[in-house]
Amino acid sequence: MQIEIQNAKESDLAEILKLQKLAYIQEAEIYNNYEITPLTQNLEDLKADFKTNTFIKATFNSKIIGSIKGFEENGNVLVGKLIVHPDFQNKGLGSRLMLEIESRFPKASRFWLFTAHKSEKNLYLYKKLGYQEYKRESLPPNPIMVFLEKFT
Repeated sequence: MQIEIQNAKESDLAEILKLQKLAYIQEAEIYNNYEITPLTQNLEDLKADFKTNTFIKATFNSKIIGSIKGFEENGNVLVGKLIVHPDFQNKGLGSRLMLEIESRFPKASRFWLFTAHKSEKNLYLYKKLGYQEYKRESLPPNPIMVFLEKFT
């Protein structure tokens, strides 16, 4: 299986948004909450993010099957919206995307992210990659969020 990982272009955003909504349905089902931000985000919001974030995509047969974004400020990189098509989950693609986004910020001293507290697969992945929890916070309409960080 030949999966390519490369920078996303603005023209990829509609396909990334569609994949994001597909991937985050699983999260919404865990919490019985379909108003979480990844499901309510629109294309204009994503285009605004694109102006300040590095977006990476994973493709298989020219179809986007994964994506991640990162934003650096003062040596701290916020990693966001790791998404993998359900058919490609649990095959190492999430780890590959995480390592790729980290490699794009070689001068960063800290990477941080957040995920929902019942998202066991996400928490397992991030901890496996060296991230450690540093706080939990309720961010309505989303569930309790777990904040994790990794120092380089």
